[in-house]
Amino acid sequence: MAFILWLIAVILVIAGIVRLIRASDYLGGIALIILGFLVGPGGVSIFTTIHP
Repeated sequence: MAFILWLIAVILVIAGIVRLIRASDYLGGIALIILGFLVGPGGVSIFTTIHP
């Protein structure tokens, strides 16, 4: 599962960078990069649960 999340995160970040460079769509590119960081299994992830 972690590999799949990592792969999705990489694809989102690369798509965000490409969008920043090619389409000059800064808001959309930054949004994709942030979404990639949130989906990724390392560091911050929206799919991890917090155990007290």
